[in-house]
Amino acid sequence: MQNVLGLILAGGQGTRLGVLTEKIPKPAVQFGGKYRIIDFTMSNCVNSGIYRIGVLTQYRPHLLNKHIGIGKPWDLDRKGGGVTILQPYSTLTESVWYKGTADAVYQNIEFIDEYEPEYIVVLSGDHIYSMDYSEFVYYHISKNALATIACMEVPLSEAHRFGIMITDIDNKIVEFQEKPKEPKSNLASLGIYVFNWKFIKDVLIEDAKNESSDHDFGKNIIPNILTTDRVYAFPFEGYWQDVGTIRSYWETNLELVRPIPPFNIHDPNWRIYTRSEEMQPAYIAPEGEVRNSIVSEGCEIYGTIENSVIAQGVKLGKGSVIKNSVIMAKVEIGDNVYIEDAIVAENTIIKNGCKIGIGEFAESKYDKKVYDSHITVIGMDTVVEEECVFGKNVVIGNDRIVPKGTQIESGGYYI
Repeated sequence: MQNVLGLILAGGQGTRLGVLTEKIPKPAVQFGGKYRIIDFTMSNCVNSGIYRIGVLTQYRPHLLNKHIGIGKPWDLDRKGGGVTILQPYSTLTESVWYKGTADAVYQNIEFIDEYEPEYIVVLSGDHIYSMDYSEFVYYHISKNALATIACMEVPLSEAHRFGIMITDIDNKIVEFQEKPKEPKSNLASLGIYVFNWKFIKDVLIEDAKNESSDHDFGKNIIPNILTTDRVYAFPFEGYWQDVGTIRSYWETNLELVRPIPPFNIHDPNWRIYTRSEEMQPAYIAPEGEVRNSIVSEGCEIYGTIENSVIAQGVKLGKGSVIKNSVIMAKVEIGDNVYIEDAIVAENTIIKNGCKIGIGEFAESKYDKKVYDSHITVIGMDTVVEEECVFGKNVVIGNDRIVPKGTQIESGGYYI
C-alpha cells in the first residue's frame, strides 16, 4: 500500500450527541471503556498497511491533536510516512474553515501532492467498524475505477438517512440519491471512498471554482462524476455503526457486553490501538460485584455493576449500583448511588445518595430531537452534589455544579 494515502475527516461536531460533543469533536468521544471513536479508523489504516495518514480536524481539535500526537500507539512515528494533523489555515487573502468534506481535501492538495500517491482513501473518523482497506483498494483497481464507494444494505425504512446507490449487475453506480424521501434502493454509502488521485484532484479544483456548490462528496462530487461510467460500489458486509445519536451510542457500547458481541474488539488479528494512560489493574473489593460488564484498568469497584461499560479510572462507592450504563474515564461515584440507563461523561463526580435514571420516560423539555430516548446524559467535568434525583431522559450540561438535593423529573434538564 505504498502508493496509497489515507485521509481521515475528523472535523465534525456531532450535534446529535448533545452535551457529549459540546467540548470535544465526535471522533474524540470515548467508546468501549478504553478507546476514542477515531481509534477504529486509525487502527483500520495501520492494520490495512496504510502508514501515510492525514487527519483533517476543525471543531475543537485540541483533545484530538493531543490524543493522536505523532501517532506512536498506531506505529505511525516513522520516517517516510506517519500521521499529520491538518487544520484549516489562513492565507494572505482569507482565513476559512473547511466548507465541506470535498473542500477539506481540496485545501490540503499540497500536502497530498508531497507524497505523490496513486490513490487516496477518504475516511470518516466517527464510525465504529473494522474494514481491511487493502481489499477495498484492490477491488477499486480490479474494476479500473476512477472512484469506488463502500456501501452496505440498510433497512429500507432507514434509507432516507443515507446517500443511496443504484447499481448495475457489475456494481457500477448508475444513479445516486442523497438522503432521498423515496429511496430507489437500500444500498447506502458509508462515506468511505477510494479515488485515483490525479482524477479527483482535477474534479476538486473545478468544484472549488463553483460558488453554488456545497463542496461535499455526497451532495456534489459523486453525482458529478457518475458521467465517467467508472464509479463503483464496494459491497461491505461487516459490522458498521454511525453512533451519531445518544441512543445509537449507548446501544453500540452495551452491545460489547453481550456473550457474543456483534463487534469483536478482542480480535487478536485486528487489534484496536489507542493512546491511554497507564493505570494499575482494576480492583474489585470483596463487597463489589460485576456482572456482564466491561471494567477497564484503574477502576476501584466497591458496589455493583450490571450490563455496563466502565472506562479507565472510575471509582464506585459502597452500596452503589450501576445498570445498563456507559461511564466514561475518571468518573467518581460516591456511596449508595443508583444509576440506570445513563451516559456519564469523563471527569464527572456524583456524590453520595444520588439516584439517576429512575421513573418513566418523558419527552425532553430541552431538545426533543437530540434527547429522544429513556437515556439520561450527564456532561463532562460536572459535579452532582449529594442526594440528587434525576428521572429518565434528563440532560445535565458540562462544567455544572448541581446543588445538593436537586430533583429533576423525567425529560428535565440542568444546563
